[in-house]
Amino acid sequence: MDEEQLLNVWDFERAAEERLDPAAFGYFAGGANDEWTMRENLAAFERWVLRPRMLVDVSEVSTATTVLETEVALPILVGPTAFQRMAHPEGEVEMTRGAAAAGTVMCLSTLATATIEEVAAAAPGGARWFQLYWSKDRGVVQDMVDRAAAEDYGALVLTVDLPVLGRRERDLRTGFEIPEDVPVPVFLALAESVGAVSPADINWAVDNSLTWRDLEWLRSVSPLPLLVKGILTAEDAALAVEAGAEGVVVSNHGGRQLDGVAASLDALPEVAEAVGDRALVLMDGGIRRGSDVVKALALGARAVLVGRAPVWGLAVGGAGGVQRVLDLLREELELALALCGCASPADVSRSHVGRV
Repeated sequence: MDEEQLLNVWDFERAAEERLDPAAFGYFAGGANDEWTMRENLAAFERWVLRPRMLVDVSEVSTATTVLETEVALPILVGPTAFQRMAHPEGEVEMTRGAAAAGTVMCLSTLATATIEEVAAAAPGGARWFQLYWSKDRGVVQDMVDRAAAEDYGALVLTVDLPVLGRRERDLRTGFEIPEDVPVPVFLALAESVGAVSPADINWAVDNSLTWRDLEWLRSVSPLPLLVKGILTAEDAALAVEAGAEGVVVSNHGGRQLDGVAASLDALPEVAEAVGDRALVLMDGGIRRGSDVVKALALGARAVLVGRAPVWGLAVGGAGGVQRVLDLLREELELALALCGCASPADVSRSHVGRV
């Protein structure tokens, strides 16, 4: 099917599945254990309905907003996803080009298959953040955050919901392994300090002894704004703000870590209420339509991150496929805003959604 015939994220997912090796597709598409939480991320959007307001001037509708004082064309950011060269030979390099062309932020994973510098060079004018998995070697951590700052990454996104890797049974069934010809720079950087290079089990690459107190050290070595990703409770949201984070990301890792936790959308109102106006609130998990974004905004998110959707675009058409997916979501969002009686994301309020 020609890329122009792909009308939504679901079409891109089906097209990506046709193109990708089954093990690679399973890695990107799958979740933990029974994948209940992954399904709940989608189902949660069906538990909320939009409440459109009539006779509002929507002759001019804009999807633009700001996140951490960065202007973006839409409140949809590209979330961090590992091992992107399994989806496309240029991986994260093409992903950042697509995100920049769509006018939004690309968040680079620690487990990327391109370096911090390669991604920065690929889209010099693009907005980019760096997602951090905190390894046992603080020298490696400091090196990564220093390089991110030097290359004008706009924020650090510390993922805190992976002290150990979740049990992903799809990967076990397919015998998933990172292909030998796919480089993972951080594995090479950590090889000497931890004595391991196998990407089959990344538990050796993360420090499971971290506590909230360790964030003080991170703040001391990096000037970048800090977002804490993986928050699902009011209690942890408050602790993140108290630790000095400029933002939190309501996330269950796409249902890939602890199966049985709440859908991100269901956890969002609790976290947003706990944070108030003290920090930025973002969310990820289950976003497949522009109307989903409106629901997330109404429940307290400033913007959302999408992970799987742009990967499907990457697999289908490289940077152009990424841009096409993001443009489709932006067009859907613009339409949903207009039909809800909102001229911009800032106009969306809690009154625009209700429970089924």
